[in-house]
Amino acid sequence: MKKTKILMAASLLGIATFVAIAADHIDAPAVAGGTSDITDFFAFRGENTSNIAFVASVQGLLSPGNTAGASFDENVMLEINIDTDGDTVEDLVIQAIPRDGRMYFFGPSAPSQTGLNTNFLSTSTTSSGVVDITNYGESAIVEELGGMKFFAGPRDDPFFFDFNQYTAIINGEAGGFNSPGDDTFAGSNVLSVVVEVPKSMIGGSGSINTWVESKRKQ
Repeated sequence: MKKTKILMAASLLGIATFVAIAADHIDAPAVAGGTSDITDFFAFRGENTSNIAFVASVQGLLSPGNTAGASFDENVMLEINIDTDGDTVEDLVIQAIPRDGRMYFFGPSAPSQTGLNTNFLSTSTTSSGVVDITNYGESAIVEELGGMKFFAGPRDDPFFFDFNQYTAIINGEAGGFNSPGDDTFAGSNVLSVVVEVPKSMIGGSGSINTWVESKRKQ
C-alpha cells in the first residue's frame, strides 16, 4: 500500500466542549499570506444538537475583487485533529483534499501516524463525502452523506477584530476596546471548509481537544 507523506505547514489549537471556538489571523512567516495560511478554526454544536460542526478557513484578507480568482491549493490538505481522551494527541482526524473543483473528505478515522507528518487516509479508507466547491457569488452547495454534511468555498470572513483599537491599547493610547468597535476584516473573504459530524462518530467523554493543520504534500 502506497503511503504519501505530507508535512505540516501551520497549525491552530483550540479546545471544544462542543461549543467553544478558536481563531487567529497571523501565522508563521513561512506560510503567512500563502495558500496554506490558516485564518480561523471553529468547533460548535450544529443546528442539529446531536452534531458538531468544524469550520477551517484559509487564505484570509481576500478582497471581493480577488475572491473569484482564489482557489484551494491541490497540494495542501486540511486536517482536523480530534483528541477524545485529553492527552493532546489526535485520536481521530478528518482530512479535506481538493481535486478538480471538488473537495473530498476522509474520516473521522484513527490516523496511522500522529504528529507533524501524516499519511492520507484515502490509502486505507473510502471517501466520507465529496462536495462541489462553491464559486464566489453562488449559493452554497451542501452535500450530505451518512449523517455528515459538507461544504467548501469562499465565505465572508467571520472573524471580528478591531485591530486599530488593539494597536492603540498596546501602545498605551487607549484603555480598552470600544463597543461595538470597528471590524477590521469587514468586506474581506476567506476560503472555508465545513464538515458537520454526528457526535456518535467521535465518542469520548463529551469534551474534546481539537485543532487544524494545513499540510503540504512532499
